[in-house]
Amino acid sequence: MAGKVQKPSDVVFTIRRYDPDADKAPHYENYTIRVEPGMTILEGLHLIRETQDPGLAWRYSCRMGVCGSCGMLVNGKAMLACNNQIMDISSRRLVIAPLPNFNIIKDLVPDLAAMFDKHVKSRPYIFHSDTQEMENPTGEYGQTEEELVRYLQFTYCIRCGCCMAACPTLATDDNYLGPMPLAQVFRWNADTRDEGFDERKVVAGDAGGAYRCHYAGECSRVCPKGVDPARAIQLLKRQLVLDYFKLLKKGKGCSVLGSDTEAQRRPEIPDPPPFTVDQ
Repeated sequence: MAGKVQKPSDVVFTIRRYDPDADKAPHYENYTIRVEPGMTILEGLHLIRETQDPGLAWRYSCRMGVCGSCGMLVNGKAMLACNNQIMDISSRRLVIAPLPNFNIIKDLVPDLAAMFDKHVKSRPYIFHSDTQEMENPTGEYGQTEEELVRYLQFTYCIRCGCCMAACPTLATDDNYLGPMPLAQVFRWNADTRDEGFDERKVVAGDAGGAYRCHYAGECSRVCPKGVDPARAIQLLKRQLVLDYFKLLKKGKGCSVLGSDTEAQRRPEIPDPPPFTVDQ
């Protein structure tokens, strides 16, 4: 069945405005524009600035869902403005605000510095014991397709901050690393070329680390690239637990399951008895 044909429509953009140099508090302003089918949120913002309010501020760059610069809150959901069409969300009104859980520079521009500082703490690069080879490489560290698949989806992260904005734990705890940095901890831990688990577990296992995640799953729901940071954090928790019990295989990447010998030594856990109405 063919989809419903969209027609041009007047759409109200209700945008949260805030200039820290001029405003005492954020406020909302309404702008009505004529929206053609296929127009993105980013294009709508450009039209507003060109025809109604040249002072409106937001951040953007690539316009094609790659750079992650234009993350914002649209009708209650964190998303990229460049790859979401207006009429796919609403043909009447969009309520747009900057990403939550960040300080605001101006209007729709969040200050992502805190997120990137946490990202740096996660040591998002390869550690290897052979420093001579790292500094003066004689070849490449090879990987099989299976080894690559273990962490591949987590390399698609574009650091847009949408997952951080959706995280309820980060909303109440500024010290929590958040889904993006923690997912990248797992990404590098799972890389067979890496030997940096012991460096990263200091941050990932502390009070603001993986165990603060309550698994709400909102981070994965809003990710514009289909990354599943909630899953990465749960796998990271498993790594940390196996490391605590000395069952984590280290050296060339961190095995999620540990070695085969260690897995064979683990006792079988019986299934629970079936549930009946009498119970």
